[in-house]
Amino acid sequence: MILSLILIVLLSWAIDYINGFHDTANAIATVVSTGVLSARNAIVMAAILNFGGALLGTHVATTIAKGIADAQFVVPQVIIAALVASIFWGLLTWYFGIPSSTSHSLMGGLAGAVVAHAGWHSLHWTKLEEIAAFIVISPVLGFFMGMILIVVILWIFRRVSQNRVNVMFRKLQLVSASAMAFTHGQNDAQKAMGIICLALIIYGKLHVAPGHAMVVPLWVKIGCATMMALGTASGGWKIIKTMGSKIVKLRPIHGFAAETAAAIVLFTTAHFGIPVSTTHSITGAIMGVGASMNASAVRWGVAGNIMVAWVLTIPASALAAAGCFKLIQPFF
Repeated sequence: MILSLILIVLLSWAIDYINGFHDTANAIATVVSTGVLSARNAIVMAAILNFGGALLGTHVATTIAKGIADAQFVVPQVIIAALVASIFWGLLTWYFGIPSSTSHSLMGGLAGAVVAHAGWHSLHWTKLEEIAAFIVISPVLGFFMGMILIVVILWIFRRVSQNRVNVMFRKLQLVSASAMAFTHGQNDAQKAMGIICLALIIYGKLHVAPGHAMVVPLWVKIGCATMMALGTASGGWKIIKTMGSKIVKLRPIHGFAAETAAAIVLFTTAHFGIPVSTTHSITGAIMGVGASMNASAVRWGVAGNIMVAWVLTIPASALAAAGCFKLIQPFF
């Protein structure tokens, strides 16, 4: 019994490590593509801030641990199947350089494994509908926030020379990239924290009194934060290239607007415990900034491929987790 708990913890840390190198681009692609920081320095900065962000806030972890399905139906093999499916989808999309959502693959995997075990009635449909809605809402918010910000910024600095604007926003982009890296850690590391806490509740190692907030153990926070930071430090070059240059070419002023827009969306959703995708938010913001410049500046074919991956993530992860559950069920 204790071995399966250890396996769940190790798989959860693997998810955070993969999320780190898979989603490194969320925080640093624009700051690298605009030449503000070298890739090496940007990755070091992102790793440190990912770690710091992961230690703060537990609202999203609570949603993952208690909001997806009834705890009575979430047996150890359900969690293991969900984690394996999420790892598979994360590595597959990373291999092809597609910036998909580790968050949604994890939630899809959990839902698919629970249904395979106990049926559709075991899911908390209201919370799932909210999460599904934000698959659309978060990139749309990022898109329009990015578009509005860049228009306002360009109007404010309309009388300033382009060279001076570039110098100014090269410095400001360090601030926006830092905020993006911090919110990435704050939002994404909590998914694995929630899974570990869910397992601890199942095994009777963590007790949550009715009507009281769940308290995430310090060792869970530090473990998840460390693995995400290590994953970020290893880089994710394929997706950095896709996010930084294949969607739209950016200058520092555009990178600042995109990162700031995405960070605003992520700070807000993390506060309310809504597990959204950092990938969706920053990609939407980049497209919004690009579209404000010129609609033809956005490579809509690349953007379309990314959106297809977004749509497929939850059902593909759910099916993979359901299949994995059936395979491992005889061993429990």
